[in-house]
Amino acid sequence: MNLDTIHNVYFIGIGGIGMSAIARYFKAANINVSGYDKAETDITSALKGLGIEIYFEDDMQHVSSVFLDKKHTLVVYTPAVSKSHSQLQYFKNQGFEVLKRSEVLGLITKNTFCLAVAGTHGKTTTTSILGHLMYQSGADVTAFLGGVTENYNSNLILGGRQISVVEADEFDRSFLTLNPNLACITSMDADHLDIYGDEKSLKESFEDFTKKIKPGGKLFVKNGLPLKGITYGIEDESDYAAQNVKIEDGGYVFDLKTPKTILKNLCFYLPGRHNLSNAVVALAMAIEQGCDSDELVKSLATYKGVKRRFTYHIKTKNLVFIDDYAHHPKEINAVYQAVREMYPGKKVLAVFQPHLYSRTRDFIAEFGASLSQFDEVMLLDIYPARETPILGVTSTWLMSHINKANKQLVTKDTLIGKIKSSNADVVLTIGAGDIGQEVQKIKKELSVAI
Repeated sequence: MNLDTIHNVYFIGIGGIGMSAIARYFKAANINVSGYDKAETDITSALKGLGIEIYFEDDMQHVSSVFLDKKHTLVVYTPAVSKSHSQLQYFKNQGFEVLKRSEVLGLITKNTFCLAVAGTHGKTTTTSILGHLMYQSGADVTAFLGGVTENYNSNLILGGRQISVVEADEFDRSFLTLNPNLACITSMDADHLDIYGDEKSLKESFEDFTKKIKPGGKLFVKNGLPLKGITYGIEDESDYAAQNVKIEDGGYVFDLKTPKTILKNLCFYLPGRHNLSNAVVALAMAIEQGCDSDELVKSLATYKGVKRRFTYHIKTKNLVFIDDYAHHPKEINAVYQAVREMYPGKKVLAVFQPHLYSRTRDFIAEFGASLSQFDEVMLLDIYPARETPILGVTSTWLMSHINKANKQLVTKDTLIGKIKSSNADVVLTIGAGDIGQEVQKIKKELSVAI
């Protein structure tokens, strides 16, 4: 379809992090934007602040008549919305142009020089670093992010339209709608097995993604992945590698080896080797795209991170409170490594909300092992997201796999009291569900106690 003929865009699931970025994009282009979501959130409030009308009831009577113009209206939906959703059914049955979010992203970026970031972990942070680097370096770029970046307080970095930076999501094989010029794959660990069935099918999907790269394009892969491309890593022999890594003032100082030169004394203030690895590939892609190296070095030092990705809420001598989106055992391991590197010898409490019954079931042993690393563990109930309960898959079952004496089940009502009764030096809240909505309450109570 031709987006130039579209005057109106209606979003079903507009409050999703990926959906809202596209809504912002169309709104900035002076196109009429409206949508539905099941509940009001900070994201929907921000969209309403831009003048976007949002409805919270699945009823066509709320939809403005301007969006019933079949010829000039595009309807965008997220796969997270039920197929029986009445608005979705109406627009489909009436013959409207109805596309998934990923398909629209593919159309938007089709005629741009597209840089796409894929991987089961690290997509959002890498995409936001890359978007920030290119925007600050003067590139004619717009970046669509899977999280809210601290630098711009938005999931959209809106610049020019010649270059696009996008998060290539493997969920529901969405990334196969993209045709990037440059692409990277940060990881291919087993995940979304409710979609793929097994790890082999997941890896095959990533291989299919590499075939979507435009002729003459380039693929960047983390050193060790079974794919051919430009490699990146930390203190190894990769094509792009961070070398002479030191920790100073809570951040990293390092040299970047490239195929042509060595850039000296780069500063990056996001903890964790996994984040440093994300920074390396973002730099590599920006360099290969043609950005000025000196500008990239300056821009990297100003990067502040993504909300809910190792986000500091309290950082004092006596207490540290960090919130992170980690919801897979490998991500929890990465968070643990970052905390231990930054706070050696400190007692660390992890408050974890499991995300999805299927993921908890599929990785029960790995979750147990990753959580057992912390000094103290508190578990909330499993956040179901799009799923219905699976018999026997509970936080109590997960608790039995945690090899740690200091562990307990908690509820949201008891959570703050339990945290305050702990003598932990570092408190972590981790998970991809609604645990993030508890963060400000926890911060307020812990700040009083300091």
